[in-house]
Amino acid sequence: MVDDAVATLRRFNRSWSQRVGVLDESFLGSGRSLGPVRLLFELRGQDTSVRELRERLDLDSGYLSRLLRQLEADGLITVTPDPTDGRRRIAALTERGRAEQQDLDDRSDVLAHQLVDVLSERQRARLAECLDQAERLVRAATVSLDLVHPGSEHARTAVAAYFRELDETFDGGFDAAAGADDEHALAGATGRFVVAVSGGAVVGCGGLQSLSDDIGEIKRMWVHRDWRGSGLAGRLLRRLEDESRALGHRVVRLDTNSSLAAALAMYRAAGYVEIPRYNDNPYPDHWFEKSL
Repeated sequence: MVDDAVATLRRFNRSWSQRVGVLDESFLGSGRSLGPVRLLFELRGQDTSVRELRERLDLDSGYLSRLLRQLEADGLITVTPDPTDGRRRIAALTERGRAEQQDLDDRSDVLAHQLVDVLSERQRARLAECLDQAERLVRAATVSLDLVHPGSEHARTAVAAYFRELDETFDGGFDAAAGADDEHALAGATGRFVVAVSGGAVVGCGGLQSLSDDIGEIKRMWVHRDWRGSGLAGRLLRRLEDESRALGHRVVRLDTNSSLAAALAMYRAAGYVEIPRYNDNPYPDHWFEKSL
């Protein structure tokens, strides 16, 4: 099954890259290769920090700098220090750059029409559905799961989103201060914190703390709403289980609330079994355990 998926993906990559002109020296007849054209697309609508571009596109900093210098020399962008933080640089389109970007959009639309207009309405609908699913799955497969300190910027961004969602979901809301003490337990030699990042944006998180030498506990499992159904939550859960094994735990526990129906279903499908209450957390009404 895996070999079939790999072969299919490689065949699609070859077919698609040929038909959309990825191999052309002049992408879309623009006189530029794909790299600078893709960068122009990312600058649409707003000024963007160079760091954000690097994270979003997952580019080597040296290669990104060369692309930026090329576009700046052609008068399409400006790269200037951030007035609020001199350590950061901001890239912005010039008037000429916006005009070229619009021309590239028009050319891209023409090419897309050439590819799909020969199909029937039913075929076009099926193609759109299949490509949408494929794009979601590829994005999910390429999300990075990074070990970070729970006090890091990415971790705090994720936890804040998680707490906001709990506050919206639970009857009576959620007191974020109740989870503030967890941060220390999720750091150091006996804790772990993992953030899921895609294109520089944090889209999920999960923590692990040690209840004893052989028992771990998963905390703060959260996946952005836009990413649910993509398999990311399962990947994150398995990663935390692996981290628990690496810490020497033979059992991992977690708790959750009945209002989080999808989480309940995932934990049960992943082999977790319900156990009696093992903590004094006021919010959960289900407690689970899994042998590692």
